[in-house]
Amino acid sequence: MIYIKDLMSGIDIFKALSSEIRIQILELLAGSEELNLNELARRLKLSNGAITLHVKKLEESGLIEIRTAGGKHGLQKLCYLNKDKLMVDLKSKDADNLYEVEIQVGHYSDYKALPTCGLSTKDSIIGDFDDPRYFADPQRIHAEMIWLAEGFVEYRIPNYLKANHSFREIQLSLEIGSEAPGYNNHYPSDIYFSINGIELGCWTSPGDFGDVRGTFNPDWWPPHLNQYGMLKLIRINGEGSFIDGCRISDTTLRDIRLDYRSELTFRIAVTDGPVNKRGLTLFGRHFGNYGQHLLARVLYDVHEGEVQASAKPVETVAK
Repeated sequence: MIYIKDLMSGIDIFKALSSEIRIQILELLAGSEELNLNELARRLKLSNGAITLHVKKLEESGLIEIRTAGGKHGLQKLCYLNKDKLMVDLKSKDADNLYEVEIQVGHYSDYKALPTCGLSTKDSIIGDFDDPRYFADPQRIHAEMIWLAEGFVEYRIPNYLKANHSFREIQLSLEIGSEAPGYNNHYPSDIYFSINGIELGCWTSPGDFGDVRGTFNPDWWPPHLNQYGMLKLIRINGEGSFIDGCRISDTTLRDIRLDYRSELTFRIAVTDGPVNKRGLTLFGRHFGNYGQHLLARVLYDVHEGEVQASAKPVETVAK
């Protein structure tokens, strides 16, 4: 996901989106894993020179990326989407009142894992397939893909708020899917999310996707296993809890009772309760289609009046 937290920082992207042809290029790339320049030119009935100029604008804005690969007639340039979601925060006056951290998927603080399960770094599998003992292996902090048929993983999110700050919204972005033996594109799984033990709600993953190779998967990753997930944005604020803008519960930040001293734990779980208990898979920066770890963003309000009040010296009365 590309997140524009103030309008001025997004000028290059807005300029790139001002062309109908460039919008059509993005639509074509959204429906394909990647396309070369000749294919884009043919579909849009443009010259190679014209399509090159438009693609350059999109690449400079960060909306697409280009890689060079060998083809039948020499080297070719392949285009693909950099991210598939664009979020713009129109409240630029609040742009400074936030912080964000990326947490590698192997940096969980607690877990329960039942087979099929496993972990992988970008270089190799950790331990053996379907052996939950390796979830405690010290090398797990380097994992960039983890999967389990039942259980949970829990992450600690740093709380950097000060005494005069209050939580306004917590956002969590992650690439996630179901967990099937091998892969199964039609394998719904009910996945639950919670903060500090308070349930935020459930999202049903449609499947464990493996029909095409994940954009960022290392070359050695087997083609018969799952390849990518779906990028989801979880938000909790004073109005409720949401996934991709759709309400999943009425749980608000007030229900969790957070302040600057609070610990923050985020749990992702597949339990005995769901109708569709078909596991979960988390993808890090070097797996899947989105090139990111678990991204946590905290938006907060600053209460200047309270700082002044607390800083005012206390007068003493002489006896």
